[in-house]
Amino acid sequence: METAVMRAMRWLAVACAAAAMAGCAALESPVTKGQRLIGGDAAAVQAQFGPPRESYPLDGGTRWLYPTQLYGQFTYAADFDAAGKLVAFRQVLRSLEFAQARVDVWTRDDVLHHFGKPVETAYFSRMDRLVWSYRFKSDDVWPSLMHFYFDPAGVLRLTQITPDPLYDPDRPRVFHR
Repeated sequence: METAVMRAMRWLAVACAAAAMAGCAALESPVTKGQRLIGGDAAAVQAQFGPPRESYPLDGGTRWLYPTQLYGQFTYAADFDAAGKLVAFRQVLRSLEFAQARVDVWTRDDVLHHFGKPVETAYFSRMDRLVWSYRFKSDDVWPSLMHFYFDPAGVLRLTQITPDPLYDPDRPRVFHR
């Protein structure tokens, strides 16, 4: 014979399991969500992630970018083929993605179309170089900045990774106690 307490405990267990599963679904990464949409169209991606913040032509198709910069370290790219079907979805501010940049070959447009708008730009007059910087996690762990140095013609001449000073524990903070 089932008592009211046993029924309540069973209902509570089912409710907890459902809440835990809903919590796991909410924690699903944007990359996992995007990769489930591969083969679908732009409308499906837009329904999941909203309109892209940036859009560029890339390799005969289109790349939509969803950046988290100014302080974020991630930019999610949705790549569509010429027919408008999603062929790839990934986080592009990563060491392996940055390694694709070809010094003396790529231009500012190549960097922009692959990684989106930089978080910072600077000009070094003695070097005569424009520098674009992107926040990311080097090796998916270390808070870093990736710097791309361009000559006056807009050709990539140098890349450099440095620690991100935003995460320097010795750096004075405005609201630091």
